[in-house]
Amino acid sequence: MIAYTPVDIKVIPTVEKFNTITVLFDKSYVGLSLEIYLDVCRRVDPEKNFGQAVGRGDAYFFNVDEKKVVLRHYRRGGFVARAVSDRYLFLSLESSRPWREWNLLSKLFQMGFPVPRPVAATVQRCGLFYRADLITEFIPASVTFADALMLGRLDEKLWVSLGRLIRRFHDAGVFHADLNARNILIDNKSNFTLIDFDKGAIRSDGRWKRATLYRLKRSLNKFKNNSPDFHFLDQDWNSLMKGYRKTS
Repeated sequence: MIAYTPVDIKVIPTVEKFNTITVLFDKSYVGLSLEIYLDVCRRVDPEKNFGQAVGRGDAYFFNVDEKKVVLRHYRRGGFVARAVSDRYLFLSLESSRPWREWNLLSKLFQMGFPVPRPVAATVQRCGLFYRADLITEFIPASVTFADALMLGRLDEKLWVSLGRLIRRFHDAGVFHADLNARNILIDNKSNFTLIDFDKGAIRSDGRWKRATLYRLKRSLNKFKNNSPDFHFLDQDWNSLMKGYRKTS
């Protein structure tokens, strides 16, 4: 089993409320006043915004207070999205999706797992419902695993390394609800980071581990079927599983 090294950074969870918006944030990270910080993040300003990724949840990349952050707006997927694209039934802050994801990321980040550092989670009440955002630290010099495989084949060692990383998460009971080729980042030093832990959790051992691996493989095959330029072979998956099964 791969050991992890806890980071020497203390995340300080703090909660503040502004009218209908309640914010959970890391007080050790947010340098500006929180109200100004969120105001800057919420405005899609061309001078501040340095990128955008569109998926089930829109993600905007910003420079704020001399730091690069990512704001992701929670959006529904599937059939329900046609009726309520970005609203969820409010039961409590603790059970809301951004609160759960922020707390999971905070725990994993401080344990030394390669995940984005959580910055802030916002919940805006709308009657019986809420809308939400999550702000995390930007991972520099990185692309999605899907984009990397569009550029060319990856070395066997990288596939083995990814398999070992996934095993590391699984050994700690970390469930990722949507592990696919776009929720894995690889940087210019060949380091992997897992992102988008919406609906993620710490679980006891079970079939979910195999299901997570199947979901990733299905994602890779889908990209391969949609593009002849996507570099993924059966032997690549075998290398990933070789790393996953290697426990020392």
